Amino acid sequence: MKNVLIINSSLNAEQGNSAKLTKHLAQHLSAKYQSNVHTVNLYAGAISHLSGAEMQAWMTDANDRSPEQKALAQISDSYIEQVLAADTIVLGMPMYNFGVPSTFKAWVDRIARAGVTFQYTAEGPVGLLKNKKVIVVAARGSIYQGTPLDTQTTYLSDFFAFLGLQDIDFVYAEGLAMPAKDESMAAAISQLEEY
Repeated sequence: MKNVLIINSSLNAEQGNSAKLTKHLAQHLSAKYQSNVHTVNLYAGAISHLSGAEMQAWMTDANDRSPEQKALAQISDSYIEQVLAADTIVLGMPMYNFGVPSTFKAWVDRIARAGVTFQYTAEGPVGLLKNKKVIVVAARGSIYQGTPLDTQTTYLSDFFAFLGLQDIDFVYAEGLAMPAKDESMAAAISQLEEY
């Protein structure tokens, strides 16, 4: 855990429960492993939804891209460079309306690129990312873990496996809109400190 990439997607930025937990983990890893931590707050960057023009820029040979296409391709390229540089990816993951935040989905759409982070073969898609740990810090207002309403766990496990990353852990802080919020946050912090 020498190079840690933290992706926060809370609407509340650093005041979000998931961001508070990833910050605690960052401090812990920095103290324990002298980790180099790079944090990206997707809301601060106002990441937009993927457009057809941006995807077309990826599909255009780099030498043939217009200045506009170069700028559009650089958005995805920069996010992928951050992922490639990390040995550990930490996701600050709030649950909004039973799913992932739309800004996180916009990030996902930019790092899942055929020929870059996965490739199609005769046997189907194969992930090209290897040897990275993923830690999902899931903050939720109610209790969803292990229920049919927990769409995040399956989605995130499937997505990162698609890219070749199978080593994924989930740390849940649930019931944060309920009376036992403090106990839930404390339990999540204790679990994070086990890394």
